[in-house]
Parts: sequence; C-alpha cells; structure tokens
Amino acid sequence: MTHICSNKTDRRAVLGGMIGMLAPLPSLARDARVSQRPVPAERRFTSAAVEAEIARVSARIGDPELAWLFANCYPNTLDTTVETGIVEGRPDTFLITGDIPCLWLRDSAAQVHGYLPLARRDPALRRLFHGLIARHARCILIDPYANAFTRDPGAATPLSWAKDDMTTMLPGVAERKWEVDSLCHVLRLAHGYWRATRDPAPFDALWAKAARTIVDTFRAQQRLDGPGPYRFQRAAESATDTLILEGQGAPTRKIGLIHSMFRPSDDACTYPFLIPANLFAVTALRWLAEIAHQACGDAALAAEAVALADQVTVALRAHGRIGAGPDAVWAYEVDGYGNTLFMDDANAPSLSSLAYLGCVPRDDALFRRTEARCWSDANPYFFRGPAGEGIGGPHVGLDMIWPMSLIVRGLSSDDDAVIRRCLQVLKTTHADTGFMHEAFAAADPAKFTRSWFAWANAMFGELIVDLAARRPALLA
Repeated sequence: MTHICSNKTDRRAVLGGMIGMLAPLPSLARDARVSQRPVPAERRFTSAAVEAEIARVSARIGDPELAWLFANCYPNTLDTTVETGIVEGRPDTFLITGDIPCLWLRDSAAQVHGYLPLARRDPALRRLFHGLIARHARCILIDPYANAFTRDPGAATPLSWAKDDMTTMLPGVAERKWEVDSLCHVLRLAHGYWRATRDPAPFDALWAKAARTIVDTFRAQQRLDGPGPYRFQRAAESATDTLILEGQGAPTRKIGLIHSMFRPSDDACTYPFLIPANLFAVTALRWLAEIAHQACGDAALAAEAVALADQVTVALRAHGRIGAGPDAVWAYEVDGYGNTLFMDDANAPSLSSLAYLGCVPRDDALFRRTEARCWSDANPYFFRGPAGEGIGGPHVGLDMIWPMSLIVRGLSSDDDAVIRRCLQVLKTTHADTGFMHEAFAAADPAKFTRSWFAWANAMFGELIVDLAARRPALLA
C-alpha cells in the first residue's frame, strides 16, 4: 500500500522531537480480525461506558469486518489522543488530532462528540468533557482567531509550516487560520454536553468570558465598521495556504455575513463569506444563548447572541443562495457583490453536512436539493472511481475521496440504499488498516493520506452507533 505524502501532508508530519510523548501510530496491514487498539496499559484514557457501548453495538453488527472497524475506530480518540490534568483548579483535557501533536478546536470537539450520550452515566467522561470545555475557553481567550493550540500555553508553535507565518502569533498558538467553524464546533460541544448532562459545572466565569469573546469576534468579522484586526500571510507553495491583499483576503461588500478567511479544511476561502460556516454560526449562536440563559444566568449575553444570529439569518436568506424558487440551492461561498461559488468540501461544516450539524431539518427541501447537487458532477470536488464515489476537496488534490463525506452522507440519509452504499465503500477502502483515513484515491484505496486521523475515526464510530439505533437492520 502507499501512504501518500504530498507537500501539504509533509508539512503536517509530526516533529521527530515530539514523537515520544505520543501514542504510536496504528500499524498497517495486520490480520483483519486482530484488534488494532493499543493494549489496555497503553491507552491514554479509559471509559467504562465507552467499553460497554463497544460491546453493545458490536453485538448488533452481523458483518465481522464492519464490527472490527467499529471496535477499532470508536474508541480511537480516547485510546490515542488524550492528555488530562488540572489547570487553575479545573479539570483540563488536551486532545491531539492524531498525527499532529496539537489541539485543533474543530477536531477536538468533533473527536469526542460521539461520546456525549454516555456522559451522564460515566463520571470519568464528564470530567473529560469538563476539561475540554475549559481548555477550549482558555484557548479562545488566548486568541479567538487561532485554529490550533499547543498544550503549553507559553510555548511557541511546534509546527514547522507555521513558524514564519506573517500574523500575530501569540504563545500557545500553533496555527492562526481564522475559521468561523472553529468557534462553532466549540459551542456545539458545549451545548451537547449541557443537553446531555444538565451539569452546570463547566459553564463558569471562564466559559462565559470565552462565550462573549466568540460573539464579539463574530461581530468584528462582519466588518461593518472596518476591516477588523485579522491578517494572515504565509510563504507557501499552495495559494490556498495564504491570503491575498496583504493578508486581508478577497474584497467583499459588507452584508451582515461573517467573514471566514479559511475553510474547515484549513484551505483559504475563494470568497470570504463561507455559507455553511455562516449557517453553522447561526445555529451555534442559538446554542450559546441557551447555555447563557439556562446555565450561566446571563440574559444579556443570550440576547446578544440571538440578535446576531437573527442578523446573519437575514443576510443568508438575501445573499446565500444560487437561483430562486424551487431550483434554488445554497452557495458554498459568496462575496456580497453577486459572485458565487458552488462546490462542496468533505470537511464539516460543508453544504452536505448541514442536517448532520443541526443547521437545517433533515427533510428541508433546500438542503436536499443542495446535497444532491454536491453529490453530482456539478461539484468539482465530487469524484468517482473503481473504489467508489464521494466528495474530496483541494486540500490533498483531485480524485481523492474523503471517508468523512461518506460518513456524513450516511448520518444524513434516511434512504437504506444510500446508507448501504456508504457502508460498503467505507468497509472496502481502509486499506486493511482497520481505521478511517483523511482521503483515499478513487482509483486505488491503498493510496491514502493520514493513517492516524482521529476525527474521521470518531465520526465512523458515531455513524455505526447512530445506525444501530436508527436503522438496525442495516447492521444486522
């Protein structure tokens, strides 16, 4: 098999000097019935509830290979990416992405999202969530424009590709790409924990200060009163790793949408109004308001968040669509001048993940039209090949399908035939590793990127748990 290393994945290689503090990368090409988990003594974190869930769901899966994949992937975040401790008297949880020894706000929130239903009955999991919610708050208070952070808040970035970035790199920041969705994912996790447990402990003054910073940052990035403070440039081979116009990004007409300079793939936006990120922001702001009102008792913060969500909603309805009436679809990006881009990228938030993320109802007609177009040749990053079909993106190149796109489709679909096809492709494209990858070649799944990508593993586990409850016959 071939593990593809493009220039972009080379930059994301784990630094040799830090490898010793991390769990080993999952080994490749083992017997397809042997567990690929670390032995219990080498697991970074253990949850009795997660172990019980693995046993419960695995017993419902008739396909031995699918059951093996689930048992490997579902606990992968806990097995290999967790560091816990105490900071200023609060629990602290730091999650690496897998092969990168830093915490991405988006990835870390998504890596544990599938464990939320278990938190009420597992004190260890509740402590892990409390620690991660607190860590997220501290990260945001370091720099709300950063997407990735170091464990030591006083450390310089260990990422070779970010060391010379032309932006304000504060201690504790690993990378400073402004992505609206980073803050949305933080709120998704916090709201999910609140809904699952009704535990107010994480939602203290630290969290409330970070939540207000999120609202303030979103407002600043509407840029209604000027360009705002964010700039970013990088001397890079790829145009998607830097911003034009001295780091400000492409020009926009100020219409009430929130500017996002980078996508959830960490690639630069073509037009700065990233529509799925703005839809996610509307939903996340309403989640913030619920926590502020119910857990924090802060009616003013709740009202401010709702007012901003309402303002962005109006702008989305006016400027976020392509076409009109029954033929309308959501755009991927717009600039406010009438220029639009239709495409979709596998990373969530994407247009095809809007129902999964709770931004729209599952049966919303506009969403379903948009999703169908994303899964067609109208999307330049929709690929077909002998290995299957799915959505990729510019991040690792053409004809590379991301398993995440198939997982999201399975989680969003109520069509048994569609879900079966997604499961079949996922089952036959892991290249005998027992884990999900970032992307695989449409022509040959033995060619893939990132053998240790905890976000994708977590989402696969989430899919199987979802199907065990919602469509059990598909697993039997």
